[in-house]
Amino acid sequence: MFVCLCTGVTSQVVTDLVASGASTSRQIADACGAGSDCGRCRRTVRAIIAASATQKCPMHAAS
Repeated sequence: MFVCLCTGVTSQVVTDLVASGASTSRQIADACGAGSDCGRCRRTVRAIIAASATQKCPMHAAS
């Protein structure tokens, strides 16, 4: 799924960047451009970051 239509960035790209250590929407924007143009995708980028953080949490990973 495309996350950022302005730069053509997919959710997989954002997920890969988060897995590589990106933890803010600014870091994602610097790495691939998502969120750096019009900004409409920043909410989705932040949701992907938050979902990844929840999966890494031991309390949530066990459920």
